[in-house]
Amino acid sequence: MPHPWIPNSAPEIKERMMKELGIESIDELFSDIPAKYKLNRLLNVGLGRPLSEYEVKKVFKEKLGKIAKLDNAPFLGGEYCVHYVPEVVKLVLRRDEFYTAYTPYQPEINQGILQALFEYQSLMAELYGVEVVNASMYDGSTALAEAIRMALRITRRRKIVISRGIGPLKLDVIRTWLRGLDVEISEVSLSQEDGTTSYESLEDLVDSRTAAVVISNPTFYGSIERRVDDIAGLVHSRGALFIVFSDPISLGVLKAPGDYGADIVVGEGQPLGLGVYYGGFTLGILGTRREMRFVRQLPGRLVGLAPTIGGGDRGFALVLQTREQHIRRERATSNITTNSALTAIAAAAYVMYMGGEGIRRLSRSILARTVYFLGKVRAELKGKALPLFARASYFKQVPVAFPGHDYNEVFKKLLEHGIVGGTPLGRYDSSFNNVGLFCFTEMHSRSLIDDLVRVLKEVLG
Repeated sequence: MPHPWIPNSAPEIKERMMKELGIESIDELFSDIPAKYKLNRLLNVGLGRPLSEYEVKKVFKEKLGKIAKLDNAPFLGGEYCVHYVPEVVKLVLRRDEFYTAYTPYQPEINQGILQALFEYQSLMAELYGVEVVNASMYDGSTALAEAIRMALRITRRRKIVISRGIGPLKLDVIRTWLRGLDVEISEVSLSQEDGTTSYESLEDLVDSRTAAVVISNPTFYGSIERRVDDIAGLVHSRGALFIVFSDPISLGVLKAPGDYGADIVVGEGQPLGLGVYYGGFTLGILGTRREMRFVRQLPGRLVGLAPTIGGGDRGFALVLQTREQHIRRERATSNITTNSALTAIAAAAYVMYMGGEGIRRLSRSILARTVYFLGKVRAELKGKALPLFARASYFKQVPVAFPGHDYNEVFKKLLEHGIVGGTPLGRYDSSFNNVGLFCFTEMHSRSLIDDLVRVLKEVLG
């Protein structure tokens, strides 16, 4: 029988395709997937009989009409927070020459996109305080994993020391990327008082076998690291590299990581005009100091500026292409830099639109909202809810503990009032079942924060 939802699936067509592929059954296409991960029953999506595409769209449109519309910006924290995307960024992305462009291998016909990527590299380098930024990585988590593998190649050491401040999701990606490489991973806990990386633990763990120390500033939990200069000094005194992951928006109020000694800088470009999606790539920012031992191990591509042969004009070209498409596969540094160029151009358009002063004002406004929420929680909820790290300085994200409550239930009650609360951290660590991670950006007005605290007060009794 033809597949109920795929028009071009008559048995004779399927047989011809399988014969061409040299297989006896469709299951052979999935033979490399362990049986325990395969669905051994028909998937019931609640639509009853098989429907055409048009009918499916009608059903979902009807169902969406019954869902409560949440007009307020969500307070969901974690890897991504909601930010406003200026219309000018959307207009730039809709231009055909960017939207349909692939890797610009031929400089003679790709000067426009090459210049746009060169500007992106320059803007990110200035923002993060380094000289070299590539163009570009898939997302923040994979860029961080690439940075660590880069450090392993440079130092030829086999130990990585990672602060838990980078968050559970990025930690999972790093473990996956280092699996099979015989690399020792040591994790450093955060202080329960101020949410910063334990310097004393670092002193014990960083030794002559350490390739790199990895921190996030601000951390996944929004806490701001206090001793970055001391950490940089410790790391370099033991011959290791210092890798710092930073939210690009935070750099309007915090010192650039390159300025306090980071050898490799990493970031997630989602706040820079990319919006929030249901998954898929965003933009991984990855940069380093201008030393050839670093630059030659930088994954991905670099766009450079050079004079033409006649010397009368300037031209742009790819000057570093350490991908498996360009060099021997065993010498490639990366193979996942497929067209994140579009989101890199979006980030460049956003930063140019905002300007230096605009980024600073945005960062200050987010910091002000964060501080305002903390004040409201301490003044009005009086112990029924309190910041997870009592003495921390926070930027954009605040983990709030609800003693005696399962935060999942609190989250559901907030939804009943039309408010999407902070992310339940219990989904990552059961010891955090009473903690929600709240995010505050330019999308959260003072009145919206007041409503959140008012409803929390009501929900908590």
